Amino acid sequence: MLLNRRLFTFLFVFTLACPSVSVAKTFTVGVVPQFDIKTIYSIWQPILDVLEEKTGHKYVLKGSKDIPTFEKDFSMGAFDFAYMNPYHYTISEHYKPIARDHGRKLFGILVVNRDEGIKNIQQLEGQTLVFPAPNALGASLMIRSELEQKYGINFTPKFVNTHSSVYLNVVLNLAPAGGGVQKTFKQQQSDIKEKLNILLKTESVQPHPLTAKLDLDSDIVESVTEALLQMGKDENHQKLLAKVPFKKIGAASDRDYDQVRKLNLERYYVSPK
Repeated sequence: MLLNRRLFTFLFVFTLACPSVSVAKTFTVGVVPQFDIKTIYSIWQPILDVLEEKTGHKYVLKGSKDIPTFEKDFSMGAFDFAYMNPYHYTISEHYKPIARDHGRKLFGILVVNRDEGIKNIQQLEGQTLVFPAPNALGASLMIRSELEQKYGINFTPKFVNTHSSVYLNVVLNLAPAGGGVQKTFKQQQSDIKEKLNILLKTESVQPHPLTAKLDLDSDIVESVTEALLQMGKDENHQKLLAKVPFKKIGAASDRDYDQVRKLNLERYYVSPK
């Protein structure tokens, strides 16, 4: 009994004498589901494992079955950290950007089946085109805006949940064209890519930010940001980040997304039910 009391006293005094010793916390991380959850897990879990080592805290992926569900979740502040598209960020009320890719920009692509002879955007007049979700920025909002505003094309949008589903629909001739982005197109299997042509590229904007909830402790946010930037300087860790992709990870700020705000995409945004 005496030994236990002495041990308790030692631990209590040690804790008081070492205020830098902090209790590990668990934080949730949301990722916009451009891919199936298995692929998202394979990309992000190794990164979160490194963050855990560097910060001493635990990070748990909180999956969303589709993009509208993800939108509902982040609109309620359901994640501590979230990787979201730039338009999502501009309409969010709970998050601030902390990191983004400085090595590339985001733009939408419209793909067609290369064997179907579609060479001109005007051939899509009156057609049903596929998109991953109403509010996917490059793959849906920007493409739909340009088709209507720049090219005067009338079309019916059909939403098929993921980028991969878009490409498959076009390959299988279930739709004449579909929207995606360069990064998800590059990550498709070669037998899918070889059957598709890129008919249209939209203008470019700053890419997806990793965001932090506004009410998180600033020390936590700073430690995560610093850990990510350190990872970007390590060759092995950079290979993990490149799968997101963060080609060259760097800090992000609110003003980075002013260009997105100027696109005036509100008329194409569909509020999640």
